[in-house]
Amino acid sequence: MPEPDKSLGHKILGFFIKDAPAPAGAPAAGAAAPATAAGSSPAPVYQQPGSVDLRFSEHLADVLVKHNLPGPDYFEFRDALRGLSSLDLSEHKQFQAAWASFKALGGSADVNQLVSTANQYLNVLNDDRAGFTKSVDATIAERVGGLQQEQQQRQADNEALTKQLAEIQQKIEANTARLASISGEIDLQTDKLSQSRRNYEATHEHFTRQIQDDIARIRQHLT
Repeated sequence: MPEPDKSLGHKILGFFIKDAPAPAGAPAAGAAAPATAAGSSPAPVYQQPGSVDLRFSEHLADVLVKHNLPGPDYFEFRDALRGLSSLDLSEHKQFQAAWASFKALGGSADVNQLVSTANQYLNVLNDDRAGFTKSVDATIAERVGGLQQEQQQRQADNEALTKQLAEIQQKIEANTARLASISGEIDLQTDKLSQSRRNYEATHEHFTRQIQDDIARIRQHLT
């Protein structure tokens, strides 16, 4: 599959995100947890609500680029509408003017065709969301599941070690120290991946809501 058109991707990103700042110091999804002293538990991570994430915005814009339909469609209409947003026009007049501009570009004169292309892009976003959710769930199961298995194994080791002689006391203490940190690592990994999911969901909702609002206003003003 050819690489997405970066200029078109930036343009589509601009349809939904205006002057979006680059994420400052945000760890990528799946990044390693910060190192902690042996035997210490990472500090609990506050679960912030999902927010529109520039990385996910760029990703969704690229997804839309890859599925961009040939010829003038919803995006050309939204571009024309965005160009009118700074004018002192009522929403109805903005939509009428954008509709006229869209048809002048060669777009279909059928409003239903415009709504249909917008719905196709919604379907593309929803398919990507399903894939993202599946990937996050698999990553959580892999990372947290592995830690839980280690936790269970070490607990079983401790039950056996407590029955042995004093020379294995050092191993028991090491296992106990590791157990103390595993719970914190499970929480940290789960919180990080869950926050990434929430950021994606908020970004997806932001894109979806704008398209749905446009569809509603298209039907209101153009049909």
